[in-house]
Amino acid sequence: MNWKANCAAVIPCLNEEGTIGPLVSEVRRHLPRVIVVDDGSSDATAFAACDAGAEVIFHAVARGKGAALQTGWRQARRSGFQWALNLDGDGQHAPGDIPSFLRCAGRGTAKLVVGNRMGQAGEMPWLRRHVNRWMSRRISRLAGQALPDSQCGFRLMNLTAWASIPVDAAHFEIESEVLLRFVAASFAVEFVPIEVIYRSERSKIKPWRDTLRWLHWWRQVQARKTSPPTGHLSPAACALTR
Repeated sequence: MNWKANCAAVIPCLNEEGTIGPLVSEVRRHLPRVIVVDDGSSDATAFAACDAGAEVIFHAVARGKGAALQTGWRQARRSGFQWALNLDGDGQHAPGDIPSFLRCAGRGTAKLVVGNRMGQAGEMPWLRRHVNRWMSRRISRLAGQALPDSQCGFRLMNLTAWASIPVDAAHFEIESEVLLRFVAASFAVEFVPIEVIYRSERSKIKPWRDTLRWLHWWRQVQARKTSPPTGHLSPAACALTR
């Protein structure tokens, strides 16, 4: 796979002027095409991303992380890319981990490769760690396979597979929705260990509001009686999730 020709990075942003420029520059060492979706920022995020070499798409008002990601995925697919590498714009994902995603997808049949922070879970803020584990247990149970870090936004996704499934989430529940939809469609999902980075930046997640949104989404999933086929992890994938 010629990843530089077939994969674009997609980065949703909201007021990330201080981090987006260096992040785009680092990502472009691995993948030259970077699509930044500015989700209604009030600062100079778009200018900083553009100066670093990114293609920038604007949302006039904030629509949510999920909506920003889907805007980026559509643009990547229209541009002829087969894959999208998704990172958050706040610097919490290390571009140095990108080769691990590409190697994983290149050696197997995975259509979705997700970062796994659980090997260094102690480095995550206490609340984020426990909420993530709580959500991951429930999603894993419904999916019928181990999904150890269901909320990680650092992912490599096949765009043809994504375009074949319904994904409606507009906010932070996008990670959960994509995982369940891929499993339900019998697309292989694998996890790779990644570095855990939490600095002084303020997360865009609002714990009460976004947890309530996730619970509302969860009730809708259960109401749809989504029943993905029971899956399994290959020995290689199991080794990666330990």
